[in-house]
Amino acid sequence: MEAGAGAERLGRRLPTWTLGVFPLLLIALAIAAIALLGGGLGDRDTPPVEEVAVERTVLRPGVIELTLRNDGPDAVGVAQVAVNDVFAPFSSEAGTGPVEIGRLDSARIEVIYPWIEGEAYEISVLTSSGGTIAAEIAVAAETPEADGGFFGLMALLGIYVGVIPVSLGMLWLPFLRRMSATWMAALIAFTVGLLAFLAIDAGLEGLEIAAGAPGAFGGSSLVYLGALAAYLALSGVDAHLSRRRSAGADAGAGGMYLALLVAIGIGLHNLGEGLAIGTAYAAGSLALGAFLVIGFAIHNTTEGLAIVAPLREGSGDAGPGLGRLLALGLIAGGPAILGAWIGAAAFNPSVGALLFGIGVGAILRVVVQLAPLMKDDEGRILNPVSVAGILAGLAVLYATGLLVSV
Repeated sequence: MEAGAGAERLGRRLPTWTLGVFPLLLIALAIAAIALLGGGLGDRDTPPVEEVAVERTVLRPGVIELTLRNDGPDAVGVAQVAVNDVFAPFSSEAGTGPVEIGRLDSARIEVIYPWIEGEAYEISVLTSSGGTIAAEIAVAAETPEADGGFFGLMALLGIYVGVIPVSLGMLWLPFLRRMSATWMAALIAFTVGLLAFLAIDAGLEGLEIAAGAPGAFGGSSLVYLGALAAYLALSGVDAHLSRRRSAGADAGAGGMYLALLVAIGIGLHNLGEGLAIGTAYAAGSLALGAFLVIGFAIHNTTEGLAIVAPLREGSGDAGPGLGRLLALGLIAGGPAILGAWIGAAAFNPSVGALLFGIGVGAILRVVVQLAPLMKDDEGRILNPVSVAGILAGLAVLYATGLLVSV
């Protein structure tokens, strides 16, 4: 009893932070003991686990450059490289000869090979233990140099794909302001359908990219983590601003807030679209990149309509100022420029999967915000008018999405 009382008195005298640090010190000591004992597993006599992914392929005249990422628990040695079953000399930053890649490290190797534009190539990277890492080049084309002119081109493409189409779609605002309440509810439902399609599309794109991302960094879980983080972040922002919106704010301010949320969600989705375009151009797929630009431009015009739909209610006769509309257009379309730069210069499948996930989470939060505006006189969110509007939104984006199916 006395010992227990003494420990309790000692605990009261100690600073609070020491009570939190003490368990951490015990955990650190336990981990150190396990490490000193070799994990209790003894020496392993099994072959090393080799999991290496090809993160990036760059083609220059007479050279195929591969960026390899070691995703496994053991170091991996690159011994030989074969192109179309023919061994080719290669070098790395460390010089010629075998290359060792530590866990989670990356290495860039240059394969000397006289590739021909338009031809297909199968590349096999042979490890020192006899394993094989395969990479495929469907259509060989020289990778553009990432100089100032190239980034300027990416910026123009981002403007063509994101800013201009979204801004054109926002020109429907005067027409929307003359709609009846019933038609406006249908239009909000149409907006929800558009956003739902974008969320599904971004999620599928993210999972496809994550399939080629190193599993040690999260793989497909990055899409879900990004979605959850974006949803929670926007929910926190909404909770913080809800009191300001309800105290002294008119309906027009609420509509502007919803329009801003829609623009943010669409902007994060357009970040992924820019990523796809920049990656296609950086890989030398110029025809594919041009096709994506045209398709996304038509596809994104309807997104401007989704942004201005919440501005119809309570905005007054004058409506929002031109400056605010331009700002919304830049928020929604501008990220396509950033995405094109990232895709062209430093595309990473793990980062790409996370960005697509963030877009999904942001869009889902916007859908939750818009859903109450679809209620009918009986308080039902899913009613004949809203269901028809949602299905119409899904159908329109599916139809325009066919222009960018590859």
